[in-house]
Amino acid sequence: MSKPANEMILVLDFGGQYNQLIARRVRENHVYCEVHPHTLSLDKIREMAPKGIILTGGPNSVYKEDSATCSEELFKLGIPVLGICYGSQLMAHKLGGKVDTAPTSEYGKTEVTIKDTASKLFAGVDEKTICWMSHTDYIANAPAAFKVTADTPVCPVAAMENAAENLYAVQFHPEVMHTVQGQVMLKNFVYNVCGCAGDWKMDSFVEKTIAELKEKIGNGRALCALSGGVDSSVAAVLMSKAIGKQLTCVFVDHGLLRKDEGDQVEAVFGENGPYDVNFIRVNAKDRFYAKLKGVTEPEAKRKIIGEEFIRVFEEEAKKIGAVDFLVQGTIYPDVIESGLGKSAVIKSHHNVGGLPDFVDFKEIVEPLRLLFKDEVRNAGRELGIPEYLVSRQPFPGPGLGIRIIGEVTEEKVKIVQEADAIYREEVAKAGVDKNLGQYFAALTNMRSVGVMGDGRTYDYAIALRAVMTSDFMTAESAQLPWEVLQTVTTRIVNEVKGVNRVMYDCTGKPPATIEFE
Repeated sequence: MSKPANEMILVLDFGGQYNQLIARRVRENHVYCEVHPHTLSLDKIREMAPKGIILTGGPNSVYKEDSATCSEELFKLGIPVLGICYGSQLMAHKLGGKVDTAPTSEYGKTEVTIKDTASKLFAGVDEKTICWMSHTDYIANAPAAFKVTADTPVCPVAAMENAAENLYAVQFHPEVMHTVQGQVMLKNFVYNVCGCAGDWKMDSFVEKTIAELKEKIGNGRALCALSGGVDSSVAAVLMSKAIGKQLTCVFVDHGLLRKDEGDQVEAVFGENGPYDVNFIRVNAKDRFYAKLKGVTEPEAKRKIIGEEFIRVFEEEAKKIGAVDFLVQGTIYPDVIESGLGKSAVIKSHHNVGGLPDFVDFKEIVEPLRLLFKDEVRNAGRELGIPEYLVSRQPFPGPGLGIRIIGEVTEEKVKIVQEADAIYREEVAKAGVDKNLGQYFAALTNMRSVGVMGDGRTYDYAIALRAVMTSDFMTAESAQLPWEVLQTVTTRIVNEVKGVNRVMYDCTGKPPATIEFE
């Protein structure tokens, strides 16, 4: 798929943990943005013709030989550049400044003094503003052509710029919410420095994508991997708008779905549902359980589930006849978290890093792979998908397989299905689900001693999770009312056989992921 907007900002990733957040914040300004590895060639950058370039943070020291780097020519392309943290140090290092180990490291919320409020980057920013710092190195001396525009008591170059060349750098992280006016700074860069018009709108994305899909698939036939979740549902409707009955949606019930979910998916997309699509339900529980028998390692489970999905789809495609394209609901966080260039792989998503080496289709089509979760929901609304589907709780492709720590068995699946159903029912009944990004029950691999009635038990512990998030790249643990948690705990222990303990997960993302595996 080509880029879905007339203008874009390019983010070059140097291994920073916030790279995806930068893209997310830029898109919030209605400007399209893509993340690419720092090894992207200058020729490719010229071909992409971005309106601006942002260099991310990273874990290394710019002056070490094996550290991630870029060509000095990058700063001479005539394209505005904003360096963030490591990116700011790299700019200084490449252009004649000095980067060294800071006498005092800065971590967390820091008061920054803006020395030049006339700077295009700091228009509308307070002279004293709170920013998020995370660095052990610092810019000791800015390059000769640069003006220092911000500092802190221990960081002499908290920001610098060469306005004539449209080169800007900040030592702090404007993309994180802890930088109070960070979004103002990024908006200033995008509009004041790069001159963007802001043409990234969902209606134009939907219209352009449908036209591209029609052209790409032509008279061919496509098979859509439909899980019934938000992403695959939006992908399915988008494809049906483009190619109609040339599309067949295959729903694989792998036995790892939430309670009664298979029937709910069939009610929406089956022959009595509102969508005019070819729909096939494959009940494949037994073959998935057999493949997962004895497997405990999370990445192995993801890859097994991903490969088995593909094999089922291949089999169904052969029954249907000649099918050229496999459609998946992959979204941008899946792509980034599955590894971008040499960045760390957080986890393999079954529909990205979990694909087998050989896939028996002419091409895999992923119409949503450039969108964040909330953008997918907006695309769904633009397509006229009912709100109850668009705002549905996210559910991972590997399903309960990654909400069960250790080996997956039919008994464990039944436990987590029942516990999760109770949890979701009580949270919704209490009306505290409205601001939650995701909430679910998971089964730990811990068994502990308990007492029920007059007898000793030795059963599993259920972990409850609820997070607040807008983009699923970062998340905060939700503070659910204690009385709700007490009700859920009592019901699970009393009603779900094999459980004698319930715990609540208070960890945010980072350092945790939203899912357990």
